[in-house]
Amino acid sequence: MKIAFIGLGNMGAPMATNLVAAGHDLHVFDLSAEAMRALGEAGASVAASAAAAVEGAAVVISMLPAGAHVKGLYLGRDGAPGLLASLAAETLIIDASTIAPEDAREVAAAAAEHGLDYLDAPVSGGVGGAKAGTLTFIVGGSEAGFTKARPVLEGMGKNIFHAGAVGAGQVAKICNNMLLGILMSGTAEALALGVENGLDPAVLSEIMRQSSGGNWVLNGYNPWPGVMENAAASRGYQGGFLTNLMAKDLGLAWELALGSRSAVPMGSQARNLFALHAKAHGELDFSSILKLYRHDD
Repeated sequence: MKIAFIGLGNMGAPMATNLVAAGHDLHVFDLSAEAMRALGEAGASVAASAAAAVEGAAVVISMLPAGAHVKGLYLGRDGAPGLLASLAAETLIIDASTIAPEDAREVAAAAAEHGLDYLDAPVSGGVGGAKAGTLTFIVGGSEAGFTKARPVLEGMGKNIFHAGAVGAGQVAKICNNMLLGILMSGTAEALALGVENGLDPAVLSEIMRQSSGGNWVLNGYNPWPGVMENAAASRGYQGGFLTNLMAKDLGLAWELALGSRSAVPMGSQARNLFALHAKAHGELDFSSILKLYRHDD
């Protein structure tokens, strides 16, 4: 089965590499020549364009930064046709990007008009999970589409959830990332408070990890440099999940809350903090939010 993969960024590249390792006939495209070269060396077929990559594909997977990119890819932009116009009927589309639910539903409706099944399947687990093949996929779409997609998703992830109809995957992912933003900003704040009052950040981290303040950030993504060897904080906040993307996702949560008139006071505060931080450090990993709280940084 031929699979096309569009978007080879920090998350997309290791996801695509795992599909190659699983034995799939993978054809890839990205605007980065370096990213495509790396996938070619891993065993994927490198295409000259997105349209060339999807030709004859049974499954198309996209991993893009925002809704505008997803809609541009599938619906077209600036007078140029999107992929929906050229995909064969019954092609399965799996979009792993994190975008607004209404954007996912718009693309899904257009795909249905072409006889195509579209799933929104955002992921959780970060770059580490993408490399290890242990991502969580949160899927919205038809039961039939989910069943067809599952064997493909299992080549990239460990936990595969069917959240509901199209758009449900995005809603669940947005809620998850809002909580993650709250946890990261709160954990960084607590660590900075302890260090400013004489505590060792590693010792404090372990105390909180084993106590009622324990959370995912302390368990696997500590924001204090040097505390956790494999965390982005210990490599200059390079790679990982960019602050710009967290700010984007928290903005999606705010828009979702406005639409449903939901109260999200902590989510709103996290959105403001990451938006402020992104002005100077948008290309750093989101754990660099610690910089807002450190007196020596």
